[in-house]
Amino acid sequence: MKLSIPLRPLGVLITLCAGLTLTSPSDVSAAEPPPQVSKDGLQLKTHTKQRVVYVKPGATFNQYNRVMILDCYVEMQKDWQRNYNANVGDPSRQVGDQDVQRMKNALAAEFKKVFTTQLQKGGYQVTNAPAPDVLLLRPAIIDVQVTAPDIMSSGMDVNVITSAGSGTFYLELWDPSTNTILARVLDAQADQQPFARQANSITNRQAADIILTRWADDLVRHLDAVRGKT
Repeated sequence: MKLSIPLRPLGVLITLCAGLTLTSPSDVSAAEPPPQVSKDGLQLKTHTKQRVVYVKPGATFNQYNRVMILDCYVEMQKDWQRNYNANVGDPSRQVGDQDVQRMKNALAAEFKKVFTTQLQKGGYQVTNAPAPDVLLLRPAIIDVQVTAPDIMSSGMDVNVITSAGSGTFYLELWDPSTNTILARVLDAQADQQPFARQANSITNRQAADIILTRWADDLVRHLDAVRGKT
């Protein structure tokens, strides 16, 4: 079966995220209210400071026992690289384009790993092929900012932080058999630690895993709820 899920460029994703703003790791707030009905006919079901949920009227989910996860699209916050480098005096510790791409690839891979694990723990088989009982997940993480990226530069570089960063999760749920969008979810999250700690690639990944696991577990709970599963 050939999929023809329409791809949306970054600008469209940001437009759809208009109801959420994440201006700093400690500031998750709502911007202007999102429309009650999206341009593709989805109805607004949830609107909080962190989360926006749209659902197709009459959509059912109890027929889906498996999920298919597309590659996660990742985009940094606008001007994040330039703003970060402006505050770094040593050119060897500035973030280059290759560093940004490496971080994007790492986050996309970590997303796939965490979501696959958590969905399987929740009883949902993860497959690579569409079918009538398969729910297609089309994810993205945008507006990503990293407080202290580990760019593997030489020399000592110690960063003590209370937040590893933040980002906005964007997820579309599709029926791949009919190429129909069923729901859209947006959720802004920021890492918050109770105490300051040294930042490195390990702690950054741990912080990302906490947020990714939270998103994945929320998805499992909502799928269970709409499928009538206790």
